[in-house]
Amino acid sequence: MKVAKSTLHRRIKEGVIKAHSNALKPHLTDDNKLVRLKFCLSMLQQESLNDAPVFENMFNMVHIDEKWFYMTKESEKYYLHPEEEHPMRTCRSKKFIVKVMFLAAVARPRFDCSRNKHFDGKIGIFPFAFKEPAKRNSKNRVAGTLETKPILSVTKEVYRRCLIDNVLPAIRAKWPQSNVISPIFIQQDNAKPHIDPMDVEFIEAATREGFDIRLSFQPPNSPDMNVLDLGLSMNYHLKVSTMCS
Repeated sequence: MKVAKSTLHRRIKEGVIKAHSNALKPHLTDDNKLVRLKFCLSMLQQESLNDAPVFENMFNMVHIDEKWFYMTKESEKYYLHPEEEHPMRTCRSKKFIVKVMFLAAVARPRFDCSRNKHFDGKIGIFPFAFKEPAKRNSKNRVAGTLETKPILSVTKEVYRRCLIDNVLPAIRAKWPQSNVISPIFIQQDNAKPHIDPMDVEFIEAATREGFDIRLSFQPPNSPDMNVLDLGLSMNYHLKVSTMCS
């Protein structure tokens, strides 16, 4: 603007110039907009449409989303006592900091009458990782010691196993018993590794122990339709925006 920063600051305080933060929005085609509209309408209680439309309480919805997390950052800020030693952090290369993908699952909080306590809606956060025995001795461990390593390529099979082995058992263990009689929908985005809602292996696992758990897709190019993209993942982006993929 070719003006001094102090002048610009005064003009903002006077109201002559207005500060505005502009965020990029997903590009929506006409088909995307139509799907979004139908999705929003499906969230209305059908019996209320003729009078005063009311949204569903969404007590039967579970939102899931994946996010890459780096094990550390190149630069960290610490608050230390004057006599405290500075932390010593090292890595082999700043260009190859280890990262791990996690899958988070949340539902709407509510009071669980059967357990007489509050259900916080936190189903869990599950890492895409595996354990492998060390092949040879080193100064850090002996051969055969189990090491946890990240899965860097998440395929449909890896995703399916995470849902069946982690997400479904967590839902069955934590879900309020008063809501078990209704179908539970797991909402996922349209990423390629995500499995089809009619996946036979998933359906077989999702209908055990009296539960009826189903998969559903959110509208394409619509991260704002997933509470995790509005909360956990967005907060992480703001915290380490330069390192998120």
